[in-house]
Formats: sequence, C-alpha cells, structure tokens
Amino acid sequence: MMTSRVLGLGPALRQAAFAPRAMRSNAIIRNAIGRRSIKTNSLTPQAGDAILNNQRLKRPSSPHFTIYQPQLTWLGSIANRVTGAGLSVLLYAFGISYLVAPGTFDSQHVVAFVHDLPEAVKYAGKFILAAPFSFHAINGLRHLAWDSGKFLSVKGAYSTGYAVLGASAISTVVLLFQ
Repeated sequence: MMTSRVLGLGPALRQAAFAPRAMRSNAIIRNAIGRRSIKTNSLTPQAGDAILNNQRLKRPSSPHFTIYQPQLTWLGSIANRVTGAGLSVLLYAFGISYLVAPGTFDSQHVVAFVHDLPEAVKYAGKFILAAPFSFHAINGLRHLAWDSGKFLSVKGAYSTGYAVLGASAISTVVLLFQ
C-alpha cells in the first residue's frame, strides 16, 4: 500500500488538514470563477503570421547601429560578410554570363576589352577587386586561427583585427601595381 510520504503528498495533505475552512472555500470560489476578464478570439494561421510579420518589421536590427558605438570586431565581421557576398556575386555573374554568351566573355575578348580601357579605369577596377579579395582572404586566415583556439581574448581579437587591416592594405597595394 502506498503512503502519502511515498507519493510526496505529505505537505499538501498537512496544508489541507490544518488550513481553516474559510481559506479552503475561498480557494474553491477563486478557482470556480473565470480568471480572465478579457475575451479572446481564435485566429487563422495566416492572420497570426501577418501579426508576427508586422511585429518583426518594427524590431530593431542587431546590432542596432544607432545606439552602439562602432567597434572593430563587429565592423570587421560585417565587412567580411559583405566582401564575401560581393566576391561571390561577381564570380557567379561572370560564370553565368560566360555560359550564356561564351563568345563574348572568353579570355580573348575580356583581355582586349581591358587593354583598351584608360589606365585610371584599370587601376580603379583592380583596386575594386583587390581590396575585398585581400581583406576576405586575410580575415579568413584570422578565422582559421580562431578555429584553432588562438587569439580568442578581446586583446587578441583587436590585435588580429588591426593586423588584418594592415596586411589587407599592403596586399591591396601589391596587387594593384602588379
């Protein structure tokens, strides 16, 4: 036979036995009357999704640019994502355009087109390609160091961030004048 001690009902039974009768009847009345005085309506799943989407549009983005001071860590993270996405878009655009019109985007036509451009446009184009490539490649080495467990402190993150910026600048200049 199970006892109240085995079931863990001892404290509840003691409270019920020693509580005044007025308190017990008060609890019964309190539970019998509905707790909500607000009437609720059921929504369709589409209406619920519409309400959630409207709420999401009003939320601030993260990190919220208007309240946080810019820091090297999150600026570097954003720059890494933007450069990676930009380089990917250029690569896929060139690859798809080569598939669509191979006669126009083959090596001979591209070299002839670039050869006829003014020097200033050539250097600007090289800079536009070299800067994101250098930053993304060198920042990738930084992330590999983080994956191996190195430079994970705040001081390490900032020192490697400044090293990435310096090495990217040097690498961009070297690529620019080749």
